[in-house]
Amino acid sequence: YYFFTRKGDETIVTNQIKFSVKLLGATIFQVEGYGEEKYIKDQLISYESKTLQNDKEKFVNLVFDENKFNVKGSSYSGEASINNIVGNWWNHKILQTDSQISPISGSIKKQVVTFVGKEKIEQYGKTYNVNRFTLKSKDMSLPKDKKLDFNIWYEEETAQIIRVSYSRMGNWEYRLKNFE
Repeated sequence: YYFFTRKGDETIVTNQIKFSVKLLGATIFQVEGYGEEKYIKDQLISYESKTLQNDKEKFVNLVFDENKFNVKGSSYSGEASINNIVGNWWNHKILQTDSQISPISGSIKKQVVTFVGKEKIEQYGKTYNVNRFTLKSKDMSLPKDKKLDFNIWYEEETAQIIRVSYSRMGNWEYRLKNFE
């Protein structure tokens, strides 16, 4: 779930996630996490997250500093270009950049976004005219569990990502259910 709070020029986006996957009664995958992005106007000024993924603690603390981000994460600590986008699915700017910052670990992932075509999709009884994209890792030598490989359906009219699908330990889809 994503929650948006606006006060003047400040926007705060909070994200909560909690789910587990069970097979024959045994938990094979479990994630619980929280993240908070803060923006002044359109500039990301901070991002913090804490995630427990299969009993491993992961985190990101990111702060905007002049013309760069200072990142301290469970997988990466150092500087990052302000052209990076935190890889959360609410932000369509993920389709306009060549690298993203993992919202779970802080690692920087170079990406290639490719326009596939225009489509009509139906979701929760509503029809959307969307642009379909793929988002993949630039470095194809990465291990399969580290590669980006997503299908993304983006509605230009509302500037919203309507659906994201990928395969990793099963087939997954994120779908925009409602937006107020």
